Amino acid sequence: MSSNTSGPCKRSPPEAHRTMKNTLLKLTAAALACAFAAPLFATPAEDQATFQAFFKERFPNVPVDDFKNGVYSIDPVGRENWEAIEEFPPYETAIDNGREMWETPFANGKTYADCLPDGPAIGAKFPYWDKARAMVVTLPLALNECRVANGEEPLKYAKGPIADLLAYIEMESRGQLTNVEIPADDPKALEAYEKGKQFYFARRGQFNFSCASCHLGNSGTTLRTEILSPALGHTTGWPVYRSKWGEMGTLHRRYKGCNEQVRAAAFEPQGEEYRNLEFFMTYMNNGQELNGPSARK
Repeated sequence: MSSNTSGPCKRSPPEAHRTMKNTLLKLTAAALACAFAAPLFATPAEDQATFQAFFKERFPNVPVDDFKNGVYSIDPVGRENWEAIEEFPPYETAIDNGREMWETPFANGKTYADCLPDGPAIGAKFPYWDKARAMVVTLPLALNECRVANGEEPLKYAKGPIADLLAYIEMESRGQLTNVEIPADDPKALEAYEKGKQFYFARRGQFNFSCASCHLGNSGTTLRTEILSPALGHTTGWPVYRSKWGEMGTLHRRYKGCNEQVRAAAFEPQGEEYRNLEFFMTYMNNGQELNGPSARK
């Protein structure tokens, strides 16, 4: 019996099915972006549910708790290489240096623990909304505020000693779950969240790209020779040792680099723009396990 190839339900060749699937994925991504672009119609919790559901649908074979591994959750070949690197991780020296920094007293005899008594395993406590100061507080910011309060010079935020100190703290925090809260009784906290969300979806630079352009709608596709990582899990593994850098770097160093890659004006690490972006992105990743420090290309 010949197959039915006529009428509105006629069968399509495999190539057509693949094209249709890709088109639907793009439409789904576009719909998601539109949903996020209407802040008056969604709460942060609704945003988060939509965001996480999108990636679960887009990558149905990836266990939810594996998104913390970034692009290696969807790239089996790259994962093999990454797992081999993790046998002798390039960030071990950074952890040792960070431990020494945490334990070494300041000139006045106090330590980081005097400012952060729950430390060093405090990764999941950041970022948080400081109602008294009406601002997002990140872990690097808190560490430098501790230094200044004790008469020490602040550390530069992109790389160097701050990345070492973060590596030690995040290593001690491994296994904790991301759990950012946005106080419902503080409109300024919601405003900071919305600013971070707007930044994430805003196109910028000569290439007219947004964060979402690569890591939401086109996640899993290839740009040049690189697979674009899904945004779910993006905040869990920092700081990272990047082969491209040949050293450790912080999350805000990566933000700055991404802006520069699309030929947009970058902002200063730990400025309000990037702290609000981190607030939004980390909230989107609530429930994901912290697994920093980590290694990337």
